[in-house]
Formats: sequence, structure tokens, C-alpha cells
Amino acid sequence: MKCFTKHTGLVAAMDRANVDTDQIIPKQFLKRIERTGFGEFLFWDWARLDDGSPNPDFELNQPGVKDASVLLARRNFGCGSSREHAPWALEDYGFRVIVAPSFADIFYNNCFKNGMLAVRLPEDIVEQLFGRAEKYPGYELTADLNNCTVGDSHDFSTTFEVDSFRRDCLLNGLDDIGQTLEHEDKITSYEGTH
Repeated sequence: MKCFTKHTGLVAAMDRANVDTDQIIPKQFLKRIERTGFGEFLFWDWARLDDGSPNPDFELNQPGVKDASVLLARRNFGCGSSREHAPWALEDYGFRVIVAPSFADIFYNNCFKNGMLAVRLPEDIVEQLFGRAEKYPGYELTADLNNCTVGDSHDFSTTFEVDSFRRDCLLNGLDDIGQTLEHEDKITSYEGTH
């Protein structure tokens, strides 16, 4: 898993609450067994018209957000079923940071286990960020996990909280397997005597 320390990226503002995992990555695309290749299907039902062509009204299809790597959303992002494919699709598309007032618990955990930073900020702060994204073309945010801050180049800065275990894992690029491999010498020693 990629470690995360600090990231500055273009913001895509998705002014929607309760975005569920079936919208993030619809069920018909869950047949792949790899973690890659899901990005092209991200938000498929919103991003595409009935004929499969891009929906010009969809947020991520708007000019100026093509290479966005920070997703700004409303409360309860990632609700619905517990598919790990949702963060896989977001990461494969290019997102490294998601900022919202709240996340569904399983989705939130899956973000950290897949190298993506999910930042919870109060609703009034998120509202300010939506306003800034509209005001400043090419709006960028910087998320700094070392200092637990989010800021921009227009004098905005705030802190966020994340528990120390998730923070440490993400800073060091450790998923569940990586955490286990930190104890490889003890595992090898045990296996050698049993």
C-alpha cells in the first residue's frame, strides 16, 4: 500500500449527501478480482447517459476537474453495502483524499486500509470549502497527515482528527498484510519450532 504523508490536489466538489457504494461502483462492475481497473466505472450511473456517453451535467465530467485528486462531498459518504471496491474505484480514478462531514464506518475504514485519506470536517467548514471551490477556478487543497491539517493557498487552514492507529498505518503504508509482515521474524521463528 502507498504511504500517505502530504498531498496537494485539485478539488472535485460533489454536492451530494448519502452517496452510497452502489453509486460509487455499481454492482455490475464487481466481477473483477484485481484491485485495479475500477476507476473507469466510478459513479457510472451518474457519469454516463443511457447510451454510455459522458453525462455533461455530472460533477466529475465538468471542465477543470479532470485530474482532481481531492473529492469534496456531503455527509454520510460511502453509505450502503460494505464493498471494498468503492475505495478501490476512487483510488484507481486518482483520488487520494476525500473530505466530508461524515462517512459510513466500513467505507471510512476501507479508505485507510487502501491508502486513501478520509477527512471528517464539521459541516460548516465543508460548506466553506464548497464555496471556495466555486469561487476559485482550479481550487486545490493540501491534506497533511503529519500535522492533521487541511488548507489551501487562500488563507484557509483547519485541523482534523484521526485515531493514532489509522494515522500510523497510513503514514507508513501498512495495510493488514503489511502490519502482519512487520512481525515476520517472530512468525518465521514460531513456524520453525512447530
